[in-house]
Amino acid sequence: MREEEKIFNGILFSPGEPELKTIKLRSHNLCSEYNRTFEDETEKRQAIISNIFHRIGENGRLQGPIYVHYGKHTEIGDYFFANFNLTIQDDARVVIGDHCNFGPNVTIVTPVHPMLPDERRAIMDKDGVPKHMCYAKPVKIGNDCWFGANVVVCPGVTIGDNCVIGAGSVVVKDIPSNSFAAGNPCRVIREITERESMIHKPEILDDNRIIE
Repeated sequence: MREEEKIFNGILFSPGEPELKTIKLRSHNLCSEYNRTFEDETEKRQAIISNIFHRIGENGRLQGPIYVHYGKHTEIGDYFFANFNLTIQDDARVVIGDHCNFGPNVTIVTPVHPMLPDERRAIMDKDGVPKHMCYAKPVKIGNDCWFGANVVVCPGVTIGDNCVIGAGSVVVKDIPSNSFAAGNPCRVIREITERESMIHKPEILDDNRIIE
């Protein structure tokens, strides 16, 4: 079994294998290229991110700088926005839905390392060769999610549609749809309902109107 297949099967893999290093080097170099562009070089930026990710939908915008590990393991929907310093460590697959907005310094991680120090240093492979190994769990984020600054999404987490994740949260467990969740560890604070509408905050809505 190839190392990349091991990742998707949720078993131990060796991140230092040439097959995986080649994929990561390509993504890292493309990210470095993106991070050297100017904000108004929109066509150049779009071409680069289209080459980084497996898919990024229409009207995706990444403020930059960005740091993406494999790139080809990540799929992003339409109308995505990420503020400064987006980091995606996509050893396992990462799927992000449509109309998602991320604040500065959002990090998504999928790899998991052994807890015991000896096992973190090395584990014997099937041929008896000691290698540094880890495994990975996929992350899935639904449609219409908003993440505040410095949110960290941990391996294996699924976040439903229409969720708001408060700034500084560390998401270690699944979050159901229509939830406002926050904290470290992140927990559901309340369900998001029509009571949250700006129509109930006329002092902030001012002379603007809700679209019907």
